[in-house]
Amino acid sequence: MLRIPVNLLSSRYFSRSCFLSHRTTLVVSSYLLGFTPAAWAADRTPLNHVKHSSKIHSAPLARQKSSSKTTSKTPTTSSQPEVISVSRHRMTPAARAEARLASIPGATSVIDAQKVLKGRNFTNADALSFQPGVFAQSSGGGDGLRISIRGSGIATGTNYFRSGLLMMFDGLPVTTPAGTPYELFEPLGLRYTEVLRGANAFDYGGMQLGGALNYVSMTGYDAQRYQARIEAGSFGYVKEQLSSGGVFGKFDYYISATNSYRGGYQNNTEASSFGLNTNFGYRFNDRVSTRAFFRYRQTNNGYPGYLTRDQILSNPKQAQSPYYEWGSHRTQPGTKYYGSMTTIRIDDHSKIEFGGNYQDAPIDIQQTASSQIWGYKTIAGVLNYDRHDVLAGHKSDTQFGILSYSDIEAWQRNRIRASSVFGGLENGTLLRNVKYGGTENYFHLRNNTEVAHNLWLTAAGALAFIKRTSDVTYPNHDYLHTGSVNFIPRAGFRYIPDEHVEIYGNVSRSLQPPNDWNYNYAGSYYNAASYPLQAAAGENSTSGRLRNQTATTFEIGTTAHYFHNKWSVSYYHSSVHNELLTVMTPESLAAGTSIYGNASATMHQGVEASLETELLKWAGNTLSLRQAYTYQDFRYKHDSVFGHNRLPGIPEHFYQGEVHLDMRNGFYASFNAQVSSKVGASYDMTYFAPSYHIYNANIGYSWPKKHREIFISFNNLANTHYAAIVVPGYQAAGKQLSVMQPGDGFGVFVGASLGFD
Repeated sequence: MLRIPVNLLSSRYFSRSCFLSHRTTLVVSSYLLGFTPAAWAADRTPLNHVKHSSKIHSAPLARQKSSSKTTSKTPTTSSQPEVISVSRHRMTPAARAEARLASIPGATSVIDAQKVLKGRNFTNADALSFQPGVFAQSSGGGDGLRISIRGSGIATGTNYFRSGLLMMFDGLPVTTPAGTPYELFEPLGLRYTEVLRGANAFDYGGMQLGGALNYVSMTGYDAQRYQARIEAGSFGYVKEQLSSGGVFGKFDYYISATNSYRGGYQNNTEASSFGLNTNFGYRFNDRVSTRAFFRYRQTNNGYPGYLTRDQILSNPKQAQSPYYEWGSHRTQPGTKYYGSMTTIRIDDHSKIEFGGNYQDAPIDIQQTASSQIWGYKTIAGVLNYDRHDVLAGHKSDTQFGILSYSDIEAWQRNRIRASSVFGGLENGTLLRNVKYGGTENYFHLRNNTEVAHNLWLTAAGALAFIKRTSDVTYPNHDYLHTGSVNFIPRAGFRYIPDEHVEIYGNVSRSLQPPNDWNYNYAGSYYNAASYPLQAAAGENSTSGRLRNQTATTFEIGTTAHYFHNKWSVSYYHSSVHNELLTVMTPESLAAGTSIYGNASATMHQGVEASLETELLKWAGNTLSLRQAYTYQDFRYKHDSVFGHNRLPGIPEHFYQGEVHLDMRNGFYASFNAQVSSKVGASYDMTYFAPSYHIYNANIGYSWPKKHREIFISFNNLANTHYAAIVVPGYQAAGKQLSVMQPGDGFGVFVGASLGFD
């Protein structure tokens, strides 16, 4: 709060000055005091980190009493100073992100990390809860989530590169032509996460069916100078974090180190990880700033295989044979991520952002009788130009962007690790070697124009250039090369009938090319009878051709806040062509497996709804309710084998609800429920994982105005046996398939965080 005495200005001026912007107020006040505007340069908080809603209050100082013996009540005003009170209200980073995403005519949301930190943060499944339209489940406490938005990547199991989503750190893509490596997504060390469902990720260049997730890192402007956090609990779980952040003039930094271990609820699900998350920023002046990022993480996760429905209901802790005997596991021995982003504000109406990254993601998969060693090195770049104009009296926002990512080096080698399965051949014998390659380039242009009061129209279009190669170099040679040029249009509207309600809609195209490694799992197989190296039987010998998955999506929805309620509801309908799913051919059936392929025409539709309600508020205490509901109807249109069957692997109905109490003294408590309908476990829809209800509770205390917090969480209070993840088989034909992985049983977890400057 800054108080400035002023004697010479009238009360009329003060009433008009309430409409001055924050920057103008500071400049005017500085001149009134005899200072130049440069005097305010010492403020370490950048102006773009402050909400421009400064309040200016004027109040007379104590009136002078008349020295006359007569009792005059008229004060002398000519010499009485008045005071301008300038107060600044700092918006949280998550609130700023919400305000920015509000211009998108579609379903988006922002996850504030400060709210997530009130409980356990083991994997991203914890961080992505209560997001309508987002299905994120962890199996065995590992990082390889089963994650899907609007049906994206439903054929991809756990511990695979994620498909159907653009995933980013700080606006830079982590997604590669192979999909998205998952091990870098440590939930600690974030400010917030942007969730842009479906085509609403267009402004980032996210053209895939599921949209995008943008994880935004802590910086020196947000972090405590020193902070420590620890979580521990059931299943041998312990997780530690040490972090530090600060600002020194124009330079700021943030460093976070995390380490975790979990023995596992299910047998052979031991998991451990270690990671670093750092970034360094420098502000050259008010218009130019840059930030460099480095992330490193290594993980190791046991692999228990998949269970049948009856196995999960009777004993979910068991591992499937023979994976326990083999000691099956998957290791990311050390993934490295280097990135940078620079922002140049050309003037008050336009800016340019550009940046790039490099990733090195080695993988060591020791899960089956043969090992898979992968090497992935990729580069990516982004360029965005934004400007704000007034055209013929109408506000207009325009953005042009480029998103590009490419493989530098990508390969896979299969070797024998269980010699008894391969007729006694020596462990380490090379079975197959494959090289991959790919690049994706997106050029996108978007304009929002306010054609009438509070009615905005959006027009956008993108060009996509896609290339893929797959080269089997051993034991035979097979080479595949494919490329395509695609146009992706988008149109939408956003209408604000009053300050409480917004209505939006859009029609958009989406494009999802196959991951580069999908091609090699879509081809023919070696035949032991005709190939000298019998050990290669069952391995893919060629790469199969796959087409890009495309979809046309219609979406309509609304957001509003009324009477202590804040809600959002959206409905979408996607007509999908060449959807990338698991299919079975006569050759794959003979090999006892299924392959990646393009399905016949499919349809995705759903409802995504959330509601946050203040049930009761008194003396600074709040009792609130938050709810998230997702309805998902994915099905074939006219498939020759499955007719109009629903697509399996995802629940039709998924609900999360939580009652939350926040006390003025820092105490908080919550009780929540997670409800899932049954899940199809085979494409013929004759086999299902049962529906389930999970109940959890959380109690904690946060010291007011201090960076100290403790909590205790109780998960799965009823110790329910349920299938958290289903990776569907092709045809069950009345049999139980081993395609399910269990969720955790009852567990108790405690945590504490301590920070200070």
